Amino acid sequence: MDRPALSRSGPASQSNLGLVADERDLSAMARGIIDANYFMTLATADAEGRPWASPVYFSPADYRQFFWISEPGARHSRNIAGRPEVSIVIFDSQVLPGGGRAVYMDAEAVELTDDPEFERSVELFNARFPDPKAPNLRHFPAESMRPPAAHRLYRATATGHFVLDPAGHPDRSAGDHRAPVEI
Repeated sequence: MDRPALSRSGPASQSNLGLVADERDLSAMARGIIDANYFMTLATADAEGRPWASPVYFSPADYRQFFWISEPGARHSRNIAGRPEVSIVIFDSQVLPGGGRAVYMDAEAVELTDDPEFERSVELFNARFPDPKAPNLRHFPAESMRPPAAHRLYRATATGHFVLDPAGHPDRSAGDHRAPVEI
């Protein structure tokens, strides 16, 4: 299944899923992964710390801001209202074990209904549209994301990016092989 090749705001071809000529260029790998995917997994927690993960369709902006729409009553939206700290992972779920690449992020999330940059945020969210390879996707007008509409616009702002270092960690006892990246 080929995905459309778009600019920084949209998916790249499946053959470019985060792979770069020099796999040590972890920042380029992270950008490629973000560009190549439509969905991200959003991890939230409620006030008591109970975790919840949700896949959401997203539009990125400058690899630091990630926009999606959700119902404010959805569990992840309620969690964000009470605890804005979230984690995000973007990855290709079609690869075989051992061949995956992913970007992990720490972020702060917020509903944008009253945000002074709301109109600009709507434009950034809609930047992936129209997509001729995904005809069911459409532009969402601002009024479709303001109360009393059923959905709201959300933004997560990444405070840290990490990727699995393909070279691994020389000390396997260190456990996690995530490397921080600047993108």
